Order: sequence, then structure tokens, then C-alpha cells
Amino acid sequence: MKMQAPPRRWLIYLAAAGPGLIAAAAGNDAGGIVTYSSAGAQFIYRTLFLMVLITVAYVIVQEMVARLATHTGKGLAALIREEFDLRLTAFAIANVGLMVTEFGGIATSFELFNVSRYISVPIAAVAIWSLVLFGSYRYAERIFLLLTVVFIAYPIAAVLAHPNWHEVAANTVWPHFVASKSFLLIAVALIGTTITPYIQLYEAGAVVDKGIKPEQYKFQRVDAIMGAVLAAIVAMSIIIATGATIGGTGPLTSATTAAEGLKPVAGAFATTLFGLGLLGASALAAAVVPLSTSYAIAEAIGVERSVSSSFRQAPVFLGIFTFQILIGAAVVLVPGNLITLILNTQVLEGVITPMTLILILVLANRRSLLGSAANGPVARWVGGLAIVAVAAVAAVYVVLTVLGWFGLV
Repeated sequence: MKMQAPPRRWLIYLAAAGPGLIAAAAGNDAGGIVTYSSAGAQFIYRTLFLMVLITVAYVIVQEMVARLATHTGKGLAALIREEFDLRLTAFAIANVGLMVTEFGGIATSFELFNVSRYISVPIAAVAIWSLVLFGSYRYAERIFLLLTVVFIAYPIAAVLAHPNWHEVAANTVWPHFVASKSFLLIAVALIGTTITPYIQLYEAGAVVDKGIKPEQYKFQRVDAIMGAVLAAIVAMSIIIATGATIGGTGPLTSATTAAEGLKPVAGAFATTLFGLGLLGASALAAAVVPLSTSYAIAEAIGVERSVSSSFRQAPVFLGIFTFQILIGAAVVLVPGNLITLILNTQVLEGVITPMTLILILVLANRRSLLGSAANGPVARWVGGLAIVAVAAVAAVYVVLTVLGWFGLV
């Protein structure tokens, strides 16, 4: 009798892959693209060293979230509810307003093709809602992953823009910060758009939804880390490409200006390519953001939560998802410039993010929760230092903002 061959390692990885890659790719959404582009436009390459630090924190956090979800079988909001206090879950679900950003990105991308937001936003809302409600999780996941292919244009543009690679390297390995509130503002926005709470909420919920087992964790760990690193590469590529083409021109005021960063790779078609990329990024996040919030709330109150369930089986989970789609689409239909709104939303996320990261670190440190899978001494110190650094930047911004209200700075 012929023995069945053991499964190949890459097949096991593919079975586990998805949540980390999708969550990280979704972080390069409309808010991410606008924020990274604005960083390059204002400060050229000076934020690259900061992005290295943010990436280290990002990788650490994504790995801890994947480990928590895999070894406990619970999402992040459920763990916060059980280990702390239900009221603390409010920090984890504070991303509801981001839906405005995602539909704003969809509206902006279609406006580049002269399509009114009053046509594009309702159609996009129905399409995203239908994809999640009437498709299986695995089918939706493939669609989300396919949409991330558009991000490959940014690393190519960064090379073709012929930046000063000596300056790029110098700003990447050594801090060249600017002592100004505008630099601090973009720093907080970069933190908020890169390590935004909804990414952690979605990743944890998706790992549980996919049924990843502890024995598969080493493959899920690769997925989480690879997703974070690839997302960071794309983010830094956007900064480099934009810095090389329109660096020093000041904050972004329009999507057309942001599209200049893709001229080296697309020439006259830069606006078209940027529009497609912005559409793909926004559509991906427009599904991930409300799902992450739905996972959080459903976990917090202990009800059924799965995109594979019908509306009858998970009315609260899918009802919350539907509500967010409606709110996000409705607000974007109000006339106004969305670029400033998108940037300000990322700053708000940067202020909220440290609260969520501290909870994640405490959870990952608890042996009573994870046993031998809990953080060791090195992970506790490195994770703690990374999160304290992120929190310090946000705290300085808040202090300066408050002092500014009283005319003290």
C-alpha cells in the first residue's frame, strides 16, 4: 500500500496565508497613500528613518496579534473584554470614522476619471456590501488580495524617479528630523496610518475566522511579518517617489498633485494609474475597516461573527457592517475637499493607536493567557520600547496642541 506523501511546507503556508497580508495591505489605503505622499511632498526623504522605526513597531505588533489570535482562538476585542474591562474596547473600535476616509478615497479616484462621487460612491457601497454578504470568506479574501497587486507600481516608480540614493540611504539609516509642528503632525499621521487599530482588529478576527491552529502558527507568523514588511516597503516607496518628483512643494492639496509621484513609471498615464491604485487601496480597506469593527463589537458582546454566515445567523455582525457602509458612503456625499479630511483622520488614529498597542503588549506578555507562547524577556523589552516610542511621539503632539490652544507655543 502506497503511503500518502506529507504535505509540502509551502502548501501549508498558503493555507495559513491571508489575514496578515490583507490587513497590512489594507493599511496602505486612501489615508496611507495621501499621508505618505504628503510626507514626500513636504519633507522629501526626511521621514524615512521614522518609517524604519515605525516598521519595527509594526512588525512586532502584527506578530503579537497573530500569536494571540492563533493560540487563544479569540479576536482582539474579545480578549480585551475578558482580560480588562469592556469599556476599554472603545479604544479598539474607534476606527468607525475611517469609513469616511475609505469612501473618500473611492470618490477621489473616480473624480480623477471625471465620474461624480454621487454615482461612484453608491455603486461602490453596494458592490462592497454584496461581496461580503453574499460571498464566502475565502472568496472575499482572494478578491482583497487581488486588489493589492496595484501597489507594485510604487516601488517601480521609486526607482524610475531617479532619486538621490545617497540622500535616501542617509535619511533611512540616520534621523534627519525637522524641529517643527508640521513635521510632528506628519509623524503622528504616519504612525496612525501605518499601525492603525483596525489592522490589528481585522487580522485577529480573520485568523480566528479562518480557523488557524497553534500548530500552524509558524506559518501564520510568516504571513503577519511578511505582510507588515511588504506594506512598509510600499509606504517608503511612495515617500521616495513623491519626494523625488514633487519634494519640497508643501502639503498635498489634491489627488492630481499626489499622482505626480507616479509620472516616472506611467508618464502621461500617471493620473490614471494613481486613480486605479487609489481605487484598489480604498476598496480593499472599505471592506476591511468595517469588518474589523464588526469583529470587535460582535466579540465584545459575544455574538456570532463570520463573513461566511448569513444575515439570519449573524445579524449583529453583518448589521454593524452594513451600518458602517451606509454611514461612510453618506458622509462622503456631502460636498467638500477630502484630502485634508483624510490627513486629519490619520492624525487622530496616531493619537489613539498607542492605547491599543499597550493593551496588545500586556496581553502578549501574560503567561496565564498564552502559556509558553507568551512574550519572552527580549520580546517584552523590544516590544515595550517600540510602543513607548510611538506613544511618546503622539503624547508630544497632544501636549503641543493643547498648549497651542492657550497661545503658549
